[in-house]
Amino acid sequence: MKEENYEKLLHINTSKIESRMDNKTIYNRYEPTPYKALIKLFDEYKAGIEDRFVDFGSGKARFAFLVNFLFDSACTSVEICEDFHKMALTNKKNYRPRNPASKERLFFVNCPAEKYQVSGFENKFYFFNPFALSIFISVVNNIYRSVEERPREVDIILYYPSYEYIEYLENRTNFHLYKEVFLDDSKNDPRERFVIYRLGEDKPIYDDCFTSICIKSVYRRDLMIFQKYKKRSL
Repeated sequence: MKEENYEKLLHINTSKIESRMDNKTIYNRYEPTPYKALIKLFDEYKAGIEDRFVDFGSGKARFAFLVNFLFDSACTSVEICEDFHKMALTNKKNYRPRNPASKERLFFVNCPAEKYQVSGFENKFYFFNPFALSIFISVVNNIYRSVEERPREVDIILYYPSYEYIEYLENRTNFHLYKEVFLDDSKNDPRERFVIYRLGEDKPIYDDCFTSICIKSVYRRDLMIFQKYKKRSL
């Protein structure tokens, strides 16, 4: 199904790519995850009504509306840009879920991602390269604090993952690589995929997220190539 057909189905408008003008140095532009990619993700990675998602750098909240439509899942959209936040609220007014009651499980917060207080019931956290690594680290630390207060299994879901995010999660946290979902264009662009990192109740939790924990993964080669490229560019 085409992008515009999903928009018509959900009665929302999320397609236009736009910059976050006042925060462009540390926050990347708004670009929605393609519907086709999200459908592929949820073909292989299951979710349900019991899950509570948070989408950081959510823009106009496409991700939230789709997971709510598919699974009746709760989702909080965290967006720093006031204009995008207002657009997301307009989308909520127009949105038509399969289950009308599920609309009340959608929440919208206009604040910096690093200032968002993670609830003890939220368990799945979505990122499409929304901001600089420093902010990502702060958000992951907030997730850690929440898990310390209420131990539970949590997932970090990355689309088109940056090497910096991966390097941080693999070498400086005890999240482990749980699953990869490859997309049709993965052969031409290795970043065209989802990666899911999990922190389980059976894993120790460290106060210092900078504790070095070496976890082997298929990304080691990609990271080495990326680091060599960076050196050549200097």
